[in-house]
Amino acid sequence: MGSENGRNVTIAMIARLAGVSVPTVSRVINGRSDVAPQTRERVEELLTRHGYRPRSAARRTQSALIDLVFNDLDSPWAVEIIRGVEDVAQASGAGTVVSAIHRRTSSAKQWLDNMRTRSTEGVIFVTSMVEPPLQAELRRLRLPVVIVDPAGVAPQEAPTIGATNWAGSLRANQYLLGLGHRRIGFIAGPPQLMCSRARMDGYRAALDAAGLAIDDRLVRPGNFYHESGYTAGMHLLGLPEPPTAIFASSDQMALGVYEAVRKRGLRVPDDVSVVGFDDLPEVRWCSPPLTTIRQPLAEMGMLAARTVLRLARGETIESPRIELATDLVVRDSAAPPRNR
Repeated sequence: MGSENGRNVTIAMIARLAGVSVPTVSRVINGRSDVAPQTRERVEELLTRHGYRPRSAARRTQSALIDLVFNDLDSPWAVEIIRGVEDVAQASGAGTVVSAIHRRTSSAKQWLDNMRTRSTEGVIFVTSMVEPPLQAELRRLRLPVVIVDPAGVAPQEAPTIGATNWAGSLRANQYLLGLGHRRIGFIAGPPQLMCSRARMDGYRAALDAAGLAIDDRLVRPGNFYHESGYTAGMHLLGLPEPPTAIFASSDQMALGVYEAVRKRGLRVPDDVSVVGFDDLPEVRWCSPPLTTIRQPLAEMGMLAARTVLRLARGETIESPRIELATDLVVRDSAAPPRNR
C-alpha cells in the first residue's frame, strides 16, 4: 500500500485501516494528548508500517481546524454564525476555515478536495442541503458533521442546530394582532428551506387562532434579501386594500420594506407597521428601530462548534436535534393601525 517512501499514503488511508476518524489520526500525528493510548498505539503502528511521511514539517504542528460551510456568504446573519463558531474554536485552540459552495457541484468538489489536505476536526454546514455523494465521502473520512438550519431533511447521523422558527413567527403575528391589525402582509423566505416553511406556518397559525382567513393576496415570495423585501413591499402597499402591517421573515427583507414604504410616500409605523426576523445588529440603528424576532445566531454557531468538537473527541451528545428559543424584541416599527 502506497509507495516506498510513503508519500502516497494518506491520513484517510490510515484512518480507514485503524477504524478511526481522520481527525484522530491527525491528532496522533500532531502529538496531541486527547487520544486513547490503545488507539494511539494502533495508529502509530500503521503509520510506521506503511511509511507515512507528512508533506512538510509545518504539517506536523498544524492546529486543529473546523470547516464552516455556507451556500453563500453575502448575508449579515452569516457573520453572526461565524462569530459564534470562532469564539468556541479559539477557546479550544482550533482554527476555522470558512467556505462558500454556492450550490454548485464543482464548488462542493473543490471544497472537498481542499478539505482533505487539512487537519479538519469536523464540518459545520449552514442552511445547506448535504447531497448523498457528499454525505458518503464524509462518512468514508469519518468526519463528524453538524448542520445549522438544515435546508431539508438532514442525514440521520448528523446533529442539527436550529431555532424555534414557528414559535417566533407565531409570536410576531400575535403581537401585531394584539395591536389591532387584521390585514397583515407576509413576506416568505425561500420555500426549499425548512425555517421558511416554519415561519409561514407560524403566520397561518396566528391568523387562524384569531379567526381570520388567510388572504393569499397578502402573502408574497421572498429570498431573505433586501431586494425581494422591497419588491414584495411595493406590491403589498400598491394593493387596493393594502395591509396595515407587514411581517417579513428576515430583517433584510424588512429593511427592503422600509424602502418601499418611503417610495410610496408613507411612514413606518404611522401608515404601516413592520416586523422582521433575526435581530441583526444593524436593525437597532435603522429609523425607526425595527421590532423583530431575535434568532440567536451567534449562540447557534457556538453550539454547533462545541458539538462538532465533542464528536471529534468521540464523545456522545445528549440530543441530535436542538432548537434554541427565539424572542420578540419590541422597538419602534409597530403601532396600532390608524383605522381600527
